[in-house]
Amino acid sequence: MIRGLIAPVLSPFKDDLSFDQQRFNDLAKELLSSGCSGLAPFGTTGEALSISAEERRLGLDRLIASGIDPAVVIPGTGLCNLPESVALSQQAVDLGCEGVLVLPPFYFKGVSDEGLLCFYDEFIDRVNRPNLRIYLYHIPQVSGVALTINLVNTLRKRYPSVVVGIKDSSGNWDNTNSLLAMDDFIVYPGSELPLVDAMQLRAPGCISATANLNSGPIAEVIRACENQNWVEATRLHHPVVETRKIFQNYAPIPAQKALLSHTTNIESWRNVRPPLIALTKDKTQQLQTALNRATSDQGPRLV
Repeated sequence: MIRGLIAPVLSPFKDDLSFDQQRFNDLAKELLSSGCSGLAPFGTTGEALSISAEERRLGLDRLIASGIDPAVVIPGTGLCNLPESVALSQQAVDLGCEGVLVLPPFYFKGVSDEGLLCFYDEFIDRVNRPNLRIYLYHIPQVSGVALTINLVNTLRKRYPSVVVGIKDSSGNWDNTNSLLAMDDFIVYPGSELPLVDAMQLRAPGCISATANLNSGPIAEVIRACENQNWVEATRLHHPVVETRKIFQNYAPIPAQKALLSHTTNIESWRNVRPPLIALTKDKTQQLQTALNRATSDQGPRLV
């Protein structure tokens, strides 16, 4: 498994809203050099559902070709249809990626655990790779489709060498706690907010959107946890939590992109694909001021 901080990489777009591969590669390399242990491209933070399957395929291929070690990459490959989800996952496995992060099919709501189990059964059968490693992606507040504890348990028992873990972005500690109680199952909280508590229960780290901007301080919390220095971890955790909460007061993806643009002086980092709207310059300044105030006028250690 990847231990430490995993960044769900922001997806850069040019002014014509085409995918900017060079900036994507550059950010990925910067994240790995600034405290991140792994990358999770093409997830929610990466606006993946605004990116075509072909763009994802090319983006991942070119990311690995740029020199990124596939062993530290867990790309999002879950779509609403089997053929494209399977094809993206086959590519990731064949490239040597650590695993694939797979949403449940999310268009139809109110589906049963039985229906979702059928989806994953069919998905695993069609990918048909002996080294397939699936990380389930639980983000019901966005997808509208939950992965229940019973379903996760069933999948884990049915496919113990394939369904190896989960990214739990529910924000529900009881759910995360229940997942962490499962033996031989990798659980990444979907933010740094419960990080210390989760690592005390043997979580290997977290997958956090704010890793794109605040990777150093989050990685320091993880290192303190790994050393079982819980007092120091708690002390370091406080400003990290405050930073995360401030971002959550804004539209998180436009806010992160706007601040990255502000920090790097690269205007195109502000670009988002509709229906998202770029953060205004005034709101960006408010965000920066709030971050500075919350972290004793030092601000987050931005990439």
